Amino acid sequence: MISKAQFQREIELIIKNSIREDVGDGDHTSLACIPMDAVGKAKLLVKDSAILAGVDFARLVFQYLDKDIKLDILIEDGTKVSHGDVAFYVTGNTQSILKGERLVLNAMQRMSAIATKTAHFTHLLEGTHTRVLDTRKTTPGIRALEKWAVTIGGGENHRFALYDMIMLKDNHIDFAGGISKAIEKTKSYLDRLGRELKIIVEARNLREVEEILKHQGIYRILLDNFSFEETRKAVEIIGEKCLTESSGGITEENIRQYAECGVDYISTGALTHSVFNKDLSLKAV
Repeated sequence: MISKAQFQREIELIIKNSIREDVGDGDHTSLACIPMDAVGKAKLLVKDSAILAGVDFARLVFQYLDKDIKLDILIEDGTKVSHGDVAFYVTGNTQSILKGERLVLNAMQRMSAIATKTAHFTHLLEGTHTRVLDTRKTTPGIRALEKWAVTIGGGENHRFALYDMIMLKDNHIDFAGGISKAIEKTKSYLDRLGRELKIIVEARNLREVEEILKHQGIYRILLDNFSFEETRKAVEIIGEKCLTESSGGITEENIRQYAECGVDYISTGALTHSVFNKDLSLKAV
């Protein structure tokens, strides 16, 4: 997993690039009709039912635009909200507030949707030891925001990107000439670089599970598109040798059944690629 400092840099890059994209050489609408020194106040109005996410990000956006902007936060990230709730008030230079309005809303609407879906999936797993993971199936350019939202909703982050964990999936295995060759080449590569990266290996059937277990140092076995019966058998075979993860075809209808097979983790791209933004707005007061 990436460090806290790396994650913060990703967030900073998102803010910087998003403001560049949206503001360019100036918010000419505001420049045309609002005095440079005008001071205003606005509220973040919730118009939906959701798990709120992105309040801390909003603070970072407004502080990036204007250090003198003040946020009076009434509802923190991770809180269940409903129509009519006010998450925060923002006070400061009116032009600065308007520059940040769209970025804050776009981010919070999507983050709240992801946090809400994650919280729902997490609720479905209550009473089991299984934890829900996100994937790399994220929106290009804002992965850090979406993975942040998953944690706000009670889920956990899988690897952040290609560089912070080894994950030998079907294509890697086939191109490398098989599971054992892929694992051996990976270990040799890491030794040459002096890197310590966790290794996850995908299994497509029980025979592949048994082959993976012949190798030491595997962090987790990914049981991809296994049936419930195959998953239970795989968990039994693997025992305490390494962690287990189910993926592929995971829905809210079957996630509980996979958890009851005894896997440690369930990963699903649905947390980030299949959500509908929550309705939030920023209104002058």
